[in-house]
Amino acid sequence: MSTVTAIPEPAAEKNGAALSPLRRGPLAAVSGGAAAVFLLLSGGQGYYVDELYFRVAAGHLDWGYVDQPPLIPLLARVQMALFGDNLVAIRVVPALLAGVAVLVAGFIARELGGGGRAQVLAACATAGSLASFAAGHVLHPTAVDHLVWVTACWLVIRVIRTGEKRLWPVAGAVVGIGLLAKYLVVLLVICLAAGLLVTGPRRVLRSGYLLAGAGVAALVAAPGLVWQALNGWPQFAVAGSLSEPFGVGSVINFFVGQILMIGPFLTPVWVVGLLALLRRPEWRAYRSLAVAYPVMVVILLLAGGAPRYTEGLLTVLLVAGCVRAATWAATIPRRIWVGLAVAGNTLLAMVMVMPVLPAAVYARDPVLAALGEEQFGQTGWQGLAGQVAAVYRSLPEADRARAVVYGHNYGEAGAVALYGPGYGLPREYSGNNSYADFGRPADDKTVVIAVGVDRASFSRLFGRCELGGTLDFEFPHFEQGKEILVCRDPREPWSRIWPELRWLGTF
Repeated sequence: MSTVTAIPEPAAEKNGAALSPLRRGPLAAVSGGAAAVFLLLSGGQGYYVDELYFRVAAGHLDWGYVDQPPLIPLLARVQMALFGDNLVAIRVVPALLAGVAVLVAGFIARELGGGGRAQVLAACATAGSLASFAAGHVLHPTAVDHLVWVTACWLVIRVIRTGEKRLWPVAGAVVGIGLLAKYLVVLLVICLAAGLLVTGPRRVLRSGYLLAGAGVAALVAAPGLVWQALNGWPQFAVAGSLSEPFGVGSVINFFVGQILMIGPFLTPVWVVGLLALLRRPEWRAYRSLAVAYPVMVVILLLAGGAPRYTEGLLTVLLVAGCVRAATWAATIPRRIWVGLAVAGNTLLAMVMVMPVLPAAVYARDPVLAALGEEQFGQTGWQGLAGQVAAVYRSLPEADRARAVVYGHNYGEAGAVALYGPGYGLPREYSGNNSYADFGRPADDKTVVIAVGVDRASFSRLFGRCELGGTLDFEFPHFEQGKEILVCRDPREPWSRIWPELRWLGTF
């Protein structure tokens, strides 16, 4: 049985020694081109369900939320203030951040000894990965998380290569920013630390600068962490609701996800990168990056984590594979193969994530429907608001004057918040996650149009409930068939009803 042994402690190199020149122009062109594509295709089908939530949360800024840190709602607020309250405006920052991640991929390739061709290939492959398209298309914590993971790994590689331990506080600041968007970056820290402890070089851990970096990370992330602590760490309850029970099916889904997160055409490249980091003598100092991946896989499988949580580290492995691929592609036929792999992966990622085809085309073809499942999460929300409005207009005028809309989940409520004013709908509410803290109905609101609720549990809170309609959509939608109830005469004041309607989790 083979074992992974700790490497000898090499002497630190001089900064920049033995590195190929940085291909600034080509890397900037690939990075800017990727960001431009993300921006040009940011309109598309419509708002993604989480964006509907963040858009509302932007009007209720806080130091934290039960299901997330404070940064994404703040970014939504800033973008809406600068660019307007529209779909393209809310996606400017994700597109730019994903473009920067493409640039950092080129930096990593250079740190690993890659020449100009390897740097550009790494940037192109990263830009063409499904992970980059997913991070750059919608406003979501992954938009920040993706760049944070790639940048943190780049800084760790630089510390290992140069021995410049003063970079640890910089890495700490990057991790702290990541913690303001998504607590998942802790997983990267744990796995990289495990890799360094197992394979070395442990010298980089013996530094007061590392402790300073941890302090910087904690200081930057303090607003969200303090809020969570003061509110009983609700994030743990939300994370528990998202976990998938361990089993054969979950394991299969996880490893299929590892192929899809970068893309099937480039999966061989990141696998080569993983193996090369483990086996190449020239890269033995960076073996911790390769060890971090199986450690992460085991943790996520045991915790029931989503396969997409590895996407940041997979991007780094992809870059390592590109350095090897650039060396391998010494002949024209091999370069053609590599180019086709990048182009094919880019095209597939665009079809899966970006609105390059009308929604009707995805819906008509079973293969495209499976590939473009994410597309359907961006359709139908205006139609939902319109169907709620039809129920509202059917009410007597006296009932409309004292009516509110209640969405069981934040997607339903967020859709009404966005499109409801155009239909003349009253204020929307929801008990889901932090939406419950954005307000509750006044006691004089005694008629509720309830969307997607469980009829039995909701009805016991009111004098009577009746079916107002059933949601129906042109394209596949997870809200299909849910009921719209009209409930009257709450049995108790809203202040007593509201705690019973609060719930944590996704849907």
